[in-house]
Amino acid sequence: MTVWALLMSIVLGTGSLAWGYVGVGLPQLARWIVVFGAVWLLAVWQRWRWFAYVGLAVSFLAAALGLWFLNFPSGWMFAGAIFALLAWDLTYFRYRQNFAASDAERRSVELRHLLRLSMLAILGFGLASLAMMLQMQFSFDWIAFMAIVVALGLSQIIRWFRNRA
Repeated sequence: MTVWALLMSIVLGTGSLAWGYVGVGLPQLARWIVVFGAVWLLAVWQRWRWFAYVGLAVSFLAAALGLWFLNFPSGWMFAGAIFALLAWDLTYFRYRQNFAASDAERRSVELRHLLRLSMLAILGFGLASLAMMLQMQFSFDWIAFMAIVVALGLSQIIRWFRNRA
C-alpha cells in the first residue's frame, strides 16, 4: 500500500508542477520536471532513500519559483509541493516499516499513518482549491485533476478495507 501511494505521489506531484508550467507557456521547463519525476521513480526502484530529499527540494524550488517570482496558478504549485512532501514522508516511512515486529503491527501502523497523511492532503488540497477560487483560476483542468486524486484516494481506501477484512 505504501509503495503505491509513494509512486502516485511522485507522479501526481511532478505532473501537477509540469502542468502548471505548461499552462503558462514554459513547456521546456515542464519537460525537465517530467524527466526529474522519472528519475525520482527510478530512485524509488533502486531504493535510493537520499533522493527523497533532492526530490523534495527540487519540487519546493519549482513551486516557489512559480508562485513567488513567475506568478503561476497557485493550485498547481501547491499540489506539486503537497505531493512532494507526501512522497518524501512515504519514502522514509517505508524504510521504518522494516523494523516492525510483526505483519499485524506493520499493517496497523501503515493504516494509521496513511490515514493521517490523507487527512493532511485533503486539507492542503482544500486550501489550494480555495486559493484558486479566490484568484479566479479555478478551471476544468483543476476539476479533472481533483477528480483523479479523489478516484485514487477512494481506490486506496477500498483496498485498505479489503486487506483489513
